[in-house]
Amino acid sequence: MTQTDNRIKETFLAGEKQVPRLRFAPSPTGFLHIGAFRTALFSWLYARHTGGQFILRIEDTDTARTVEGAVDDFINGLAWLGMDIDEGPVVGGLYGPYYQVQRKALYQQYASQLIASGHAYRCYCTPERLEAMRKAQEAQKLPPRYDRHCRYLTDEEHAANEAAGLPWTVRLAMPLDGETVVHDELHGDMVFKNSDLDDMVILKSNGLAPYHLAHLVDDHLMGITHVLRGEEWIPSAPRHVQLHKALGWEAPLYYHLPNVLGKDKKKLSKRRNAPSWSDYQKHGFLPEAVFNFLALLGWSYDDKTELFNREELIRVFTLDRIGVSSGIYDPDKLLWMNGVYIRQLSLDELVRRTLPYMERPEAEGGLPDNIQRPLNIEYTTRVLRLEHERLKTLGEAAHVVLFFFEEEISYDTALLIEKGMDASRAREALVHTRDLLANIQDWNHAIIEPLMRELVANLGLKKAGQLFGAVRTAVSGRTATPPLFEMMEVLGRDITMKRIEQAIVRLS
Repeated sequence: MTQTDNRIKETFLAGEKQVPRLRFAPSPTGFLHIGAFRTALFSWLYARHTGGQFILRIEDTDTARTVEGAVDDFINGLAWLGMDIDEGPVVGGLYGPYYQVQRKALYQQYASQLIASGHAYRCYCTPERLEAMRKAQEAQKLPPRYDRHCRYLTDEEHAANEAAGLPWTVRLAMPLDGETVVHDELHGDMVFKNSDLDDMVILKSNGLAPYHLAHLVDDHLMGITHVLRGEEWIPSAPRHVQLHKALGWEAPLYYHLPNVLGKDKKKLSKRRNAPSWSDYQKHGFLPEAVFNFLALLGWSYDDKTELFNREELIRVFTLDRIGVSSGIYDPDKLLWMNGVYIRQLSLDELVRRTLPYMERPEAEGGLPDNIQRPLNIEYTTRVLRLEHERLKTLGEAAHVVLFFFEEEISYDTALLIEKGMDASRAREALVHTRDLLANIQDWNHAIIEPLMRELVANLGLKKAGQLFGAVRTAVSGRTATPPLFEMMEVLGRDITMKRIEQAIVRLS
């Protein structure tokens, strides 16, 4: 028994086995889409709900496919979403190391133990032989599986292979008959015929273990009590059950989570342009909104409540409320939810969090580069107060408020002419507006509005919109804006008058 084994045993004997320990164990073979962080979130929420621990472990034994920067992306994504780590890379912990490549000797130790007990064997089959075997099976329309050739080698054949220095892997010797029952906390008991399961590789020729042995050894040695993972691992679960039995270990509680599907009912995946957490950050989604949204992908508190803050989710989150039906990733719902969270921000907080998006380079979605940075905080605050109720993401702010900051606005002159008006009448109405506004001493929306409404009556217009629509386009270049008169107040007298004058010239 290793020192780590003893530490786990002492911890359990001390009564700490009842404290849930859950892990997120991504592979750095790519950058995770947001659906993968959903699984991490469920584990984190349950750990926080129960006072347990949340562990980050990097399953990096597939060294050939490791992507540089992927681990930093995992860590930064968890931090952005507000999921703190109790143990793992950077923070450390009692059960490290937390990179699997650094735990190579452990996997070799337990693979040797399995060979000695007759539950595993060395396989000397070359890639060429395995490929020929697969092609023969395909030709006979048989399911692809290892033919157990090396399971039945004689002692003399083993000795000859070793003497020849042939490379080898280690395979699990699955039972040849009977059934394996996998108990899942969501799906109940699932029964598999052992005759349908081949002998999988549990140690590669480079001495590193693939997922099947590595995660099982690590979960045991790290005292993991609950394993939440995608339902795509269900077909492998009976082999994991047999590995636990062979090693004499009690399995953790398994929860095979339903997949996250797109609106087209197909599984969300990076290959199908599923967004990452950094995509959301780039576009100005609030992490608290994404956090709330992810929690509802396959979990629900009741049939009506959708908005939860972090503390509320920690308080009410239980694993028994996870459904067995796939969660549907609906970007429109996330956009709506993000708008709700933005409206809940104080004005000061909105300005603080929006400024970096407005001040970033134009090529990255910020205001035009010719607009001076840093922005005037007082003026920007007045602008964002008007747009607060309309924003759905922080990233769209630069576009939405652009006309407040640019020197010259552009628009189609035809937009100045409202229904029931022609160019001549629209120009006349704007001339009267210019003359009226020129005489207002106190530039305040509460003073401007009643005078403008009186002008509508004096001009004999059927609808106020025939005038207000023209003024709105003239001063903003847009047909949809915040309240017109408050907008004019924030723009100021000089800019408002200048733009109305320019509109009059356009209509001449």
